[in-house]
Amino acid sequence: MTGSTTASFTADDYRARMERAARTAADAGLAGLLVAPGPDLVWLTGYTPPAVTERLTLLVLAAGQDPVLVVPALEAPDAHRAAGAAALTLRDWTDGKDPYAATAALLDAPGRYGISDNAWALHLLALQQALPGSSYASLTEALPMLRAVKDAAELDLMAAAGAAADATFEEIRNVPFAGRREAEVAADLDRLLRRHGHQQVDFTIVASGPNGADPHHEAGERVIARGDMVVLDFGGLCDGYGSDTSRTVHVGEPTDEERRVHDLVREAQEAGFRAVRPGAACQDVDRAARRVIADAGYGEYFIHRTGHGIGVTTHEPPYMIEGEERPLVPGMCFSVEPGIYLPGRFGVRIEDIVTVTEEGGRRLNTTPRELVIVE
Repeated sequence: MTGSTTASFTADDYRARMERAARTAADAGLAGLLVAPGPDLVWLTGYTPPAVTERLTLLVLAAGQDPVLVVPALEAPDAHRAAGAAALTLRDWTDGKDPYAATAALLDAPGRYGISDNAWALHLLALQQALPGSSYASLTEALPMLRAVKDAAELDLMAAAGAAADATFEEIRNVPFAGRREAEVAADLDRLLRRHGHQQVDFTIVASGPNGADPHHEAGERVIARGDMVVLDFGGLCDGYGSDTSRTVHVGEPTDEERRVHDLVREAQEAGFRAVRPGAACQDVDRAARRVIADAGYGEYFIHRTGHGIGVTTHEPPYMIEGEERPLVPGMCFSVEPGIYLPGRFGVRIEDIVTVTEEGGRRLNTTPRELVIVE
C-alpha cells in the first residue's frame, strides 16, 4: 500500500514518535536524523512512497525544529495523504532543481547526523558534497533502540501478527507432507499467512531431512519423505507489524534420537524464555538457551544467535547474542529461537516472539512446542 501504513495510528502518534526520535538523537550527540524511504520512515510518518526511485525523499528531524519531509513534487499528493502528514512540513522539489541544496539549507553545516541504513549512497554523497563539513552515522549504529520499545497499540498489532502466524501453523500441520516438494508446502504457508491477514510474506522456510541442518535453507525441489524432520520457519508483516515463528514437525514416528534432540531444543527455548525480565541483559537470554544445549554436548551444533528484535521489520535490534549487554526493557519484542543442526542428518528449531513485561516475558506465539507428527 502506498501513501500510508494499514495500522490505525494518528497524526498525534506520529508526532510523538518524531519528537522522541529527535530528542533521542540530541541526547546521543547528533545534530539530527535523516530518514530515507524504508521502515524508519514508515514508523515515523506513516508514509511509504509510491515507488522506489532515484529522486530524493528524506525526512529531516532535529530537536527544537519542526519535522520536514523533502519529497519530489510528483509524489507530494501521496505524501499529503499519509497518516502523519499533519505532524510535519512537506517541502517538495521539481525535476531540474537541486534537492540537495534544498535539504542542506535545513541542516547544520558542521553537524553529525544519523541517517537511515538503507539510504542510497547517491544521496548521501550528494549531501556530503553540499555540506562538506557534515558527517553521518547509520541509525543502527547511532540509535539502535529507536524502534525497539513498542507502545500498547504496537503490542496489540504484534500480538495479532503472532496469532495469525499461529493460525497458519495450526492449518499447515494438517496438510500432506510426505511425497510433496518443500516448495509446495512453502507455497501453502504463503497462502495461509495471507489468508490470515498478512499483506507481506517475508520467508517460508521448509527444510526437510538433511536440509534442516541449514538454518536458512531455501525451500526447493526435495521431496519430503516419511521419517523426515521438517523445520518450518515463516513470517511477514500483518497490518505493518511482523510475525516470525518456527516449529519442527516429523513425518511419521520419530526415532528416539530425533525426539531427544527436539526435547532438548524445547528445553533450551523454555530456558531462554524464562531468562526474559526487565533489566536482564540481552546476552542473558542467549546464555540461558545455549547453556542447556552445550551441557547436553550439542553446543557446536547451535550455530546462530538466540534471537533478534522484530517490529515494523522482521529482523531489527535488539539481538539476543553473547556480548550484547543492553538491558531488556518492557515493550521490547524479539525472538527466542535456539536450534540444533546436525550436518547431513536433520535440524530442529523452535521459535516464539516474546515481549518483555514488567514481570518477565510474554509469548506472542502459543502453538504447541512439543514435537508434532504430520503425515
